[in-house]
Amino acid sequence: NHSEEPICIDEHDALKRLQGIADLFLVHNRPIVRHVDDSIVRVIMNRELVTRRARGYAPLPVPAPESSRSILAVGGHLKNTVAIGVGKDVFISQHIGDLETAQAFDAFKGTIESLSGLYEINPDIIACDQHPDYLSTKFAKDRDPKTVDVQHHHAHILSCMAENQIDGRALGVSWDGTGYGLDGTVWGGEFLIFDHGSFQRFAHLRTFRLPGGEIAVREPKRSALGLLYEMLGDALFQFEDLTPVKAFTDRELTNLKMILKKGLNSPITSSAGRLFDAIASLIGIRQVNAFEGQAAMELEFHADNVAFQSNYDYNITPGVTPIIIDWEPMISQIINDLRNKLTRKAISAKFHRTLSEIIVAVAKKAGEDRVILSGGCFQNKLLTELTVNALRKAGCHPYWHQRVPPNDGGIALGQVVAASISKH
Repeated sequence: NHSEEPICIDEHDALKRLQGIADLFLVHNRPIVRHVDDSIVRVIMNRELVTRRARGYAPLPVPAPESSRSILAVGGHLKNTVAIGVGKDVFISQHIGDLETAQAFDAFKGTIESLSGLYEINPDIIACDQHPDYLSTKFAKDRDPKTVDVQHHHAHILSCMAENQIDGRALGVSWDGTGYGLDGTVWGGEFLIFDHGSFQRFAHLRTFRLPGGEIAVREPKRSALGLLYEMLGDALFQFEDLTPVKAFTDRELTNLKMILKKGLNSPITSSAGRLFDAIASLIGIRQVNAFEGQAAMELEFHADNVAFQSNYDYNITPGVTPIIIDWEPMISQIINDLRNKLTRKAISAKFHRTLSEIIVAVAKKAGEDRVILSGGCFQNKLLTELTVNALRKAGCHPYWHQRVPPNDGGIALGQVVAASISKH
């Protein structure tokens, strides 16, 4: 398949779509019924964690709260999967992928029809993400205007709770790149108190702007610039030794200063994923991504054991919820470390350690001993293992994913769970 497209399962389609890629095609007279990619797993805490759920895993059912109604969940926009809830079982489809192309959207619709036919259901409820511009959400609204809209990070935590058979009260830590927030901002560094399916936003990472909007996902230097502008304001542009400032031309900096100052096309985010990007840019690892998550992955792989016993400072602001976790002391110390020639490996290790300590500190502040870890950031082996070990040392009981992806490939499961307990 071409990048961003589903794999070809029909020889006529392959001759058209893969022309110029393959010299020869080996075909067979038995048709392929449905596309199924290879699954991808990482070993985290000595067990597998699925990051792409397909061959060998899909559509094995996951137990969930029993519902008398059949439910279709259409997932998100990236790493899309769909799911069907029947009785006590949720059947999650194979990985479909990002709904960025016509071929991917056709595969999405075909998978829904295939899965519905396989289990002989006509869904009573359709659950979808709250983001109004997701193609999956638009599909759900067109098919049934009375959908159950599920907040993105709510779905992440419900997914992990369902996989681990957890019910009742818990602290959910949902860290990823982006998700439509209840306040209209881009969420992604969330601490949610769950109590029998409902949730309260207990805490989140301090917000900053993403200059250029969606392009900041592809250019970590923009996340870094937005982060530093939140700290320093216009004074940022006087610090010519900072890598994100050096990564732009003078003309680009003039334009970026203007859009940040006026808030033009610069959405506000609490995203942990964009924080990873910003740090990778700041310490000179990656300024532009060639593929999704590249900067965060390289930051993880840079970490060295030398600094795992130390971490940076941070502030937790007192007052009413949501509590704000302020990363400014950490960023100031990272800049000082860079100027003092501390290695990238040491900075990365200290950064990861700091994030795990933040999670423990918030769990203690919330008074919750059950802590649920979900969202794409917990594909990071180093972050997950540091966090699980730190939580256990603090007397907490951490839960994380295994057979269902922590990324957006798992949110269809969470959407089914939300719909099953909804009064809609």
